[in-house]
Amino acid sequence: MTDTATAARRPGEQALSALGLGAPALDPADASTHTFPGGGRWRTEIPSCEGPEALAVILKESSRLDVPIHRISQGSGVWMLTDSEITEMVEAAGERDIELCLFTGPRGTWDIGGSVRSDSRGGGLRARGHDAVAGCIEDAVRATELGVKCLLVADEGVLWTLHRARVAGIIPADTTLKVSALIGPVNPAAYAVYERLGADSLNVPSDLTLDHLTEIRRVSAAPMDMYIEAPDDLGGYIRMYEVAELIRRGAPLYLKFGLSKAPGIYPWGTHLRDVTLDTARERVRRGRLALDLLARHGADGDMAPLGSRLPGSLHRFPVESATG
Repeated sequence: MTDTATAARRPGEQALSALGLGAPALDPADASTHTFPGGGRWRTEIPSCEGPEALAVILKESSRLDVPIHRISQGSGVWMLTDSEITEMVEAAGERDIELCLFTGPRGTWDIGGSVRSDSRGGGLRARGHDAVAGCIEDAVRATELGVKCLLVADEGVLWTLHRARVAGIIPADTTLKVSALIGPVNPAAYAVYERLGADSLNVPSDLTLDHLTEIRRVSAAPMDMYIEAPDDLGGYIRMYEVAELIRRGAPLYLKFGLSKAPGIYPWGTHLRDVTLDTARERVRRGRLALDLLARHGADGDMAPLGSRLPGSLHRFPVESATG
């Protein structure tokens, strides 16, 4: 681990110290000791890229604002895109060496089941029944055959099934599996279980405390995804000024640039075209704001190389053969 994040200037540090209001020194024991394979402690992600037109806007804006992008993710699902749309997105992302991540299959909030609409939100985003799992697997096979290398998952059973499919060669072995913020783990024990089920990166809720991140990092080195600004349906939290400390505690960390005070766009269609393109553009600008803040605080030096996408060596549950 480099000392860049540890040595970063904290917001308002000089002025507050001069006024006798300086903060206590950072505890080195709180810092994550982990990095991405190939080096670097943080990567970037632009979420909610729902089709080729939104991707083109993001790529254009990232060039204009000089925002480096490691991953672009979509939220509506593979099933909401045609083969030609997926192929166009794969090719456009590939030209910039950016990982493209598409969401798999049916989920409880769009199902006919009533529990998700009850006060308890029972079942949540998970895949209800065999057919929903089958839909997710169908999406995964179709997407990977078209060149998609990262899949978003919102169900533990689907995650384990896709990991087994990866081991069995049903989908490519280098396919990465990303756990959605919609089921993100909130404690170190759960985080470790998701890693063992096959997760290559895990989106944690944006309301986790700094201490929670340190607790997770003491049991797992699996890459973590975190909204620096969360959509309203995930709390609308804005943690911009904590970004250097989030990296120090949570590395290896994907800085995910979401957007609060924006309409929901899942499942996407052309009836939502204008808001989808406007919010895609603004997510990139939010990324520029976070990167500027990191630079002002001297904490921008540990970015992972562009084009890197693999998670490194992770812990997995043993996979038995189908006949074993």
